[in-house]
Amino acid sequence: MTPSPHGTLGIDFGTSNSAVSWAEPQGLARLIPLEGEALAMPTAVFFNAEDHLTHFGRDAVAQYLSGTEGRLMRSLKSLLGSPLLQEKTEVNHKQISFQDIVATFLSELRDRADRALGEAPSRVVMGRPVHFVDDDPERDALAQRSLQEAAMSVGFDEVSFQLEPIAAALDYERRLTREATVLVVDLGGGTSDFTVVRLGPDRMARADRSGDVLATTGVHIGGTDFDQKLSLERVMPLLGHRHLGPQQREVPSRIFFDLSTWHLIQWLYLPRAMSQAQSLRVNYTDTRLHERLMKVLKHHDGHRIAHEVELAKIRCSQDDAASAVELSFVEAGLSASLTPADMRDHLAVLLARTVACARECVQRAGLTDGALDAIYLTGGSSALRPFQQALQAEFAGVELVVGDLFGGVASGLAYSRG
Repeated sequence: MTPSPHGTLGIDFGTSNSAVSWAEPQGLARLIPLEGEALAMPTAVFFNAEDHLTHFGRDAVAQYLSGTEGRLMRSLKSLLGSPLLQEKTEVNHKQISFQDIVATFLSELRDRADRALGEAPSRVVMGRPVHFVDDDPERDALAQRSLQEAAMSVGFDEVSFQLEPIAAALDYERRLTREATVLVVDLGGGTSDFTVVRLGPDRMARADRSGDVLATTGVHIGGTDFDQKLSLERVMPLLGHRHLGPQQREVPSRIFFDLSTWHLIQWLYLPRAMSQAQSLRVNYTDTRLHERLMKVLKHHDGHRIAHEVELAKIRCSQDDAASAVELSFVEAGLSASLTPADMRDHLAVLLARTVACARECVQRAGLTDGALDAIYLTGGSSALRPFQQALQAEFAGVELVVGDLFGGVASGLAYSRG
């Protein structure tokens, strides 16, 4: 189909996953398939060093996990607002900035929308968290400006922004048959955002919805933070984290934090970082742990470990049963266990901070729990069982409604009309 020049493309550029939707004026938003029939795809770019092609989404992750030589980039959104965004890295013997890599991914989303719609859209509403960067308005503004520049550099003529939780609310509103006051919870890969908003069929036609938004809050905690914490607690000790050396001192921990953080892993493969990691050997009593660490770095298996931790987290949450982080590629028979109790205990502090942000949002709105008709969940990380349990414990008696976890924000962005 050929899109109307007045239609709106919505792009939910997420830390872990991205989605795209399209809506004609006054029409229903529809999600655009991005990989086969899949309506969302991992925010991942793989620069193949063998065929010199660039791969995206699931294909990018699969290329990397198959052992193909190249560079995998994930959690690109986490770099927005950071000086690292303008840093350059070598990809297939060329120097490229991380800002350009963000633009490369956005260009691919635009191209896939072009193929689905029959014409490249020129107008886009992009989602943004309540805070790209906590407690730093200047860096937060820089993050949005960088994302806007990346979008315009790939051919979008008109770029505007909408808060992601408000976009999710606009999507949820389409399903309501009566007015409701809702706490919208958008828990993504990098941020947790909350909005208390009045929704309803009679409100949808209003051009100005600012009066319906009663409060917004956000905190820079998301699924990748949960993954990092679980990796530090369950996997990194197998490589030496908290290991006591000959002087009864722990092995320096910085390398384990970086190795469990998606967007920092690639820096550990640089010669200087490898040399520093090798020098840690004197800090180990059990040098087998150091040998594992060096094998992970030499074989560039850091992202593979992060991927396995994420999969184990999802299995443990969905099944409410123990799962294993598969590490046989590091050492035959090696694995780390992950139980529901581990999830609850290790994530308790992060979950408490996240739920406290939700409580602050309701307080800012001047409401009691009894005034809430529902809590609407979107964002892939909101499916995490310990999070839902913590949220239900905080807001006892308020109905939890699980929305479109990966497509709700994108659809709402298209409804935003800029």
